[in-house]
Amino acid sequence: MRFELSYTQITVYALIITIFFDMFLTKNSLLSTLRFWISYGIIFPFQLFTNWWLTSREIVAYNPDSIIGLRLAGAPIEDLIFGFAMILAVMSMWETMLRRRGGSSSVG
Repeated sequence: MRFELSYTQITVYALIITIFFDMFLTKNSLLSTLRFWISYGIIFPFQLFTNWWLTSREIVAYNPDSIIGLRLAGAPIEDLIFGFAMILAVMSMWETMLRRRGGSSSVG
């Protein structure tokens, strides 16, 4: 028996795991902070541009059977979800390392 996950399923699982990681393992709860949303607001346009550039030039192609089909800036919505999860994970790890070193966040 072969077990396969679609890209949509992988991105949803990544998002759930990352939120759990941020809220319960690192205890940062970044999603409830203004500094996270400001940071994401700065990153998001670059993510859209990169997704558009890669997909419009067919550098990255997606199997239509593995995605929902909803696209934004040329890339599947799953890319935005996955990118959001990666950004949250990295920022959560960054905050945890700062806290362990006794430092403070430079934003907010």
